[in-house]
Amino acid sequence: MRNVINLNQNWKFIQQDAGLPSVLPTDWQTINLPHTWNAIDGQDGNGSYDRGNYWYAKSFETPKQPLPGGKVFVEILAAGQQATVYVNGTEVICHEGGYSAFRADITELCKEDGENLLVVACSNEAKDSVYPQSADFTFYGGLYRGVNLISVPDAHFDLEYYGGPGIQVTPKPCACGGAAFEIVSYVKNIDENFTVLYSITDADGKEAAAGSRPADSTAVTLYVPDAKTWDFDNPYLYTVTAMLQRRNETYDEVTVRAGVRSFTCTPNEGFSINGVPTPLRGVSRHQDKLYKGNALTREDHYEDAKIIKELGANTIRLAHYQHSQDFYDACDELGFAIWAEIPFISIMNKAPEAHQNCISQMKELIIQNYNHPSIFFWGISNEILIGGISEQLVANHKELNALAKELDPTRLTTIAHVSPTPIESPMHCITDLESYNHYFGWYGGKMEDNGPWLDHFHEIHPNICLGVSEYGCEGIITYQGPNPACKDYSEAYQALYHEHMAKVLDERPWIWSSHVWNMFDFGCAARNEGGVAGRNNKGLVTMDRKVKKDSYYIYKAYWNREPMVHLCGKRYAQRAGGTAEIRVYSNLPTVALYLNGEKVAEQSAEKVFVFEVALADGFNVIVAAAGECKDTMTVEKVDKEPAIYVLPEVNERAEGVANWFRMAGDLDLKAPMEFPEGMYSIKDSFAELAKNEEAFAIAAKVLKLSMNMELVPGKGMWDMISGMAIESTVAMAGSMLPEGFAESLNAQLIKIKK
Repeated sequence: MRNVINLNQNWKFIQQDAGLPSVLPTDWQTINLPHTWNAIDGQDGNGSYDRGNYWYAKSFETPKQPLPGGKVFVEILAAGQQATVYVNGTEVICHEGGYSAFRADITELCKEDGENLLVVACSNEAKDSVYPQSADFTFYGGLYRGVNLISVPDAHFDLEYYGGPGIQVTPKPCACGGAAFEIVSYVKNIDENFTVLYSITDADGKEAAAGSRPADSTAVTLYVPDAKTWDFDNPYLYTVTAMLQRRNETYDEVTVRAGVRSFTCTPNEGFSINGVPTPLRGVSRHQDKLYKGNALTREDHYEDAKIIKELGANTIRLAHYQHSQDFYDACDELGFAIWAEIPFISIMNKAPEAHQNCISQMKELIIQNYNHPSIFFWGISNEILIGGISEQLVANHKELNALAKELDPTRLTTIAHVSPTPIESPMHCITDLESYNHYFGWYGGKMEDNGPWLDHFHEIHPNICLGVSEYGCEGIITYQGPNPACKDYSEAYQALYHEHMAKVLDERPWIWSSHVWNMFDFGCAARNEGGVAGRNNKGLVTMDRKVKKDSYYIYKAYWNREPMVHLCGKRYAQRAGGTAEIRVYSNLPTVALYLNGEKVAEQSAEKVFVFEVALADGFNVIVAAAGECKDTMTVEKVDKEPAIYVLPEVNERAEGVANWFRMAGDLDLKAPMEFPEGMYSIKDSFAELAKNEEAFAIAAKVLKLSMNMELVPGKGMWDMISGMAIESTVAMAGSMLPEGFAESLNAQLIKIKK
């Protein structure tokens, strides 16, 4: 029988490229898995993090097999971003891709007696042939999901096909109320004496169906009468077991869980599950945590899933790579529609080997995760037009889409477009579904631009299923004040933004899915904005999972049917002025507000309730009551609010935008823009502008004013942004910049020779 041996304890690790040891080192650090060497520097704000080739080593005893001819495999659950594995000094496998499992047969290298030496060289160095190439998150290095030995008899379910489980289960509901489970398993080294026995048990452990097949022809369809369906409120799971049988002895066994569900998606009706129209509304998630990096435990993954379930979300976009089996398991159990994707993001490398890496990662994603009922969508790329478009890029996408459909015709494919992707573009209609990453109201434009843009696209492309794959803004809980505004990084502006977006999406059920960017603040060593370096602070919850920001509760009011009421502004604890605005979120129709024990007012509204109160001197106790629900906070009236409530650079940036035209001089901004040959212009990329000190100084100023990002060649977000044309940045900023900004910018650049 199969024996899975966990090897997570007592590894030796050295954060140097020390080379392959011949014996287990005694002077290396002792660590346990999961482990990453970037747990601190990947999010500490120093602007960079250690990207190297470092070494892990561990000794192990050869597992004993009761049958002759048994096999031993090493299983690496993930290694960021590349790994080479050695056993007793011999290389056994080299794997490229930091987010999927891989295995290798090490039988012939294991000693019959004594200790074996397992060594893994793990690298998160940049490599042209491995995705992601560049992205807005930290590429953590390390053995961050764990390592196993798997001992099996010579005849066993396949362990070597792209890290898959060796069994594929496709449950299909029948019109009669039952379900047909189409099952196929993959076996190795069998003869005519072997059969495969199948069993399907329900959630109570009772057998619902069973079957048997010859081991050389394993495909079968088993019927389960009166099958219970899997949905978001009742994620009912069946257990499917396959046993490789030789007469009266089970040689190997694999078990997966499966759910019976059907779904459709149309441009005008949006998403439906089991015939019930159900707009998908949820969040995106990265797999890291404060000072743990991405070395998360099963408990960490389940905690994240439960926090998202409490929100009331029914969908999660798992950005931007394959996530842990633990998290997919949690989503199966709790009931989410998952968008799972590969890290084909931001920039395409034109080299053929890079495209092959995309293909390999797509195969691993689908083959390893086919059986999860929570997965509904395969994503083929994210914001890939940041690096520009080409015929090859379009062709590569079509090939990836065809591959996904070939490997899994039961699910839908999708793509996340960067915001400036034209409404008319060859990138449309490649995948079954499409979504846009829009940040109107943060990086550019106004939050009020979102609804009209969605309506316009829907009118132009009535046959495209449209979603919103990312939207959000930074919210840092120390920044407070009475007049929240875009780019002030305040918790209150983030809440106002999400108030608007929740309503926009609620009014458009034909939007097949929406995903807040992001559920949790996450590590991005390249970032430095809002007074917080090394992080992206767009999360509804802080990176340590300790604080749910006010924006979290507006979605809870919209999506969670359990009665709730929430007072906003609890961190805005010291307030100046005669009156104070108090905002309350609730999914109940009426809210009453009390100040210092006295009822101020009672309102009827939809989700958002706004009260004006006159604070008394000193401390004030405020209570919001809705039905049986109550929430309370204490606010102090002060003469002057703390300086920490306002980010100093907010005022500096506003002044910079206002004074922009002083840089431009006396220019005719009504004249048509010109692009003389041999001169710089807004059509040039940041990389091209960086070749000239004067031109680049202007470009860097533009990025600071439009997106509040520092631009330094070779550092920070340079890899991701360098290929963008400066006119794309200006277009993305939209109405956030004053009229004539693009013209004045171009007029300055065309004075500079290339």
